[in-house]
Amino acid sequence: MDSAPAVRVGVVARPQLPPERLPDAARAAEAAGVDDLWLWEDSFWSGGLVTSALTLDATSTVRVGLGLMPAPLRHPALAAMEVAALSRRHPGRFVPAFGHGVREWMQSAGAAVASPLTLLREYASAVRALLHGEEVTVEGRYVRLDGVRLSLPPAPDAVPPVLLGANGPKALALAGEITDGVVLGDVPTPDAVASAVLLVREARASSPLAGHALHVVGYVEPAADAAAQAVDLVAAGMTTVVFTRWEGDPDPRLLFEAAAAARAALSLEGRAT
Repeated sequence: MDSAPAVRVGVVARPQLPPERLPDAARAAEAAGVDDLWLWEDSFWSGGLVTSALTLDATSTVRVGLGLMPAPLRHPALAAMEVAALSRRHPGRFVPAFGHGVREWMQSAGAAVASPLTLLREYASAVRALLHGEEVTVEGRYVRLDGVRLSLPPAPDAVPPVLLGANGPKALALAGEITDGVVLGDVPTPDAVASAVLLVREARASSPLAGHALHVVGYVEPAADAAAQAVDLVAAGMTTVVFTRWEGDPDPRLLFEAAAAARAALSLEGRAT
């Protein structure tokens, strides 16, 4: 079985929150004891790597997740360079996650591709290899690199996990096969989480990453009993429970109560960080 990361509880600062308000919100999250603050790079709001840098520089302990970065909008070598810089500046505190992007947005940007899963396979494989200090040469359908190696990769003990956003069975299997884990979108029930995790683990079992730590991040709206909700989601295989609101005020402060209840419940279960 894959080794399991420590269980974490996070909240989302949705991209509608203006970047000038993000540092204060991030400091509030840290003061509230939230493990993770997750950001989204939705088109066409603020750039996710810039907002990640703002958040990391404003805090000292909270982990920042960026999920998802649309792969069609950013060259993989540039993505690896930027992720490496943040990881060197803030070791162990940044988690990048990539997705194929909302098709309508990618079409608006002139970046839509015919085979999003092919792009993700080539893209995530290249980024992960570059972050691990490898020299990458690939002539793929979408990704073409010739002897590319990062001059300043992360330290070997501070290489961040590279995650993929996935919901469908093919994307879930791809995440298990080639990356360090998965970001699940709207997962309303523990049964949905368990089904998704099963597909990820089945693909991972026969991949070169079998036995490596598997990160399962999931975005959920807090239930009336957020504590019991978190316990059930973790039992289903989620390693990071991230509370969000899909609509309304994007400020993460509104989610702190749910996060605190979840952390307390998971601590009693002996599974929280």
